[in-house]
Amino acid sequence: MSYESYKNKILNFYRDNKRMPAYQEIMSLVGFKSKNAVYKLINKLVADEVLDKDSRGRLIPNQLVGEVPLLGLVEAGFPTMAEEHVLDTMNIDQYLIGDKNKDKTYMLEVKGDSMIEAGINEGDLVIAVKGGEPKDGDIVIADVDGGWTMKYFRKKGNTVFLEPANKKYKPIYPEVSLTIAAIVRGVIRKY
Repeated sequence: MSYESYKNKILNFYRDNKRMPAYQEIMSLVGFKSKNAVYKLINKLVADEVLDKDSRGRLIPNQLVGEVPLLGLVEAGFPTMAEEHVLDTMNIDQYLIGDKNKDKTYMLEVKGDSMIEAGINEGDLVIAVKGGEPKDGDIVIADVDGGWTMKYFRKKGNTVFLEPANKKYKPIYPEVSLTIAAIVRGVIRKY
């Protein structure tokens, strides 16, 4: 088996199981007889930036999707003649997350319709980064008075509140507590 097939087996395990395999599982995935061989393979994958280790030393994939060709622009109004030219490649992880936030990033599935006017629909996945100081207008994941929600963060003077992106709902003014857990960085929708 080649290095490339070892790498693919590990990344496929991650895609299928939504977690990285343990050393023992890697041994059986790639057919190694010793943990030392797995250790060397992991170090090579980390050096090649395929995998990384979080602050606790656990393995995490460095690229969920890898690089995708960026072909150009598409007209969202009137149709124009589309010409395909590869302008560059783009790493989706790098674009949405960046290097600094990898350990603090997670995804959540959206339930409800309070953010539809922001283009976030039920069933979409949002990419959120823990911590950080939200700015007025950021979409945040927040614990407000003991309940979790995703809304626009609003600050007017000393007043902080959460604003939905759906006219059917009213802004939420915390009565007891408001904790901002994460700031939303992107949305993923599958058709």
